[in-house]
Amino acid sequence: MGLFKKLFSSKEKRQKAEKYKIGMMKTRNNSLSSLKDLLKNSKTIDDDLYGRLEEIFIMADVGVDTVVEFIEELREEAKKQEITQPIDLENLIVDKMFELYLKGQVINTNIRYNKDDLTVILFVGVNGTGKTTTIGKLAHKIKSEGKSVMLAAGDTFRAGAINQLKVFGERVGCPVIAKEAGSDPASVIFDAIKEAKESKVDVLLIDTAGRLQNKKNLMNELGKINRIIERETGNNVYETYLVIDATTGQNGLSQAKIFSEVTNISGVVLTKLDGTAKGGIVLAIRNKLNIPISFVGMGEKITDLEYFDIEDYIYGLFSDFFE
Repeated sequence: MGLFKKLFSSKEKRQKAEKYKIGMMKTRNNSLSSLKDLLKNSKTIDDDLYGRLEEIFIMADVGVDTVVEFIEELREEAKKQEITQPIDLENLIVDKMFELYLKGQVINTNIRYNKDDLTVILFVGVNGTGKTTTIGKLAHKIKSEGKSVMLAAGDTFRAGAINQLKVFGERVGCPVIAKEAGSDPASVIFDAIKEAKESKVDVLLIDTAGRLQNKKNLMNELGKINRIIERETGNNVYETYLVIDATTGQNGLSQAKIFSEVTNISGVVLTKLDGTAKGGIVLAIRNKLNIPISFVGMGEKITDLEYFDIEDYIYGLFSDFFE
């Protein structure tokens, strides 16, 4: 029995991961639907089997480079353990996926709260990924943990983004610092930090514009915002979350590459994970960019934002193996 089958042998552990099992259903039923049958019906472990495994994981959007690396490690480990029956690869696949994500590291995706002063969390990402909605959901989650929250409407290029953030502020019960559309985003953030500190707010969540048409402008804008945060808080340790729409698959990975080049990303928020058959993008982002997934969105309700749990995620991908 593999590590994960032992881990999820308890009913309590499976119940904890139920939301991931439900959220990963499209990936499991579409991209990975043939995996168990392939292992069950194959007679030998050979190049043809590994080739078909590659196709399955590429369809799940794990990414070509990541899949090639994974299959090579799978081959070597199968030889080392002298595995000869395809069905016995089940445990190995699940365990190696877990190792692929962790890369031998201990990953802490908890928010790095500043215990003595204001905690700033900056959100970046292209328009349409669910960035503003994610801010509202995270504000609700943080408030439910007993902390006070303020929102800053730094996406001043879209009046709709400003209004949407104000709606979430009213819904969650958080003050929103905003100016008219077209205002300087840096001035909004300057005012928000000043107000948050004066009001002794625990956490400030900052929205930003999501334009990728001109990377130089994006770099300049985010650079200015980062300098203001560091100067006004006296702290260069703050979270910068990149929001990616899981349904965009490898396009989301391309976005992650661009933003990681122009600012220091501390974690990824992957939205709409329940709405895609491309749930393997989690592994591609982690493997190619070495950025951890911090939160995942698996539903439209304001409570549908989860701290990312790699164990529960792997169970959600391969829960058919545990039945």
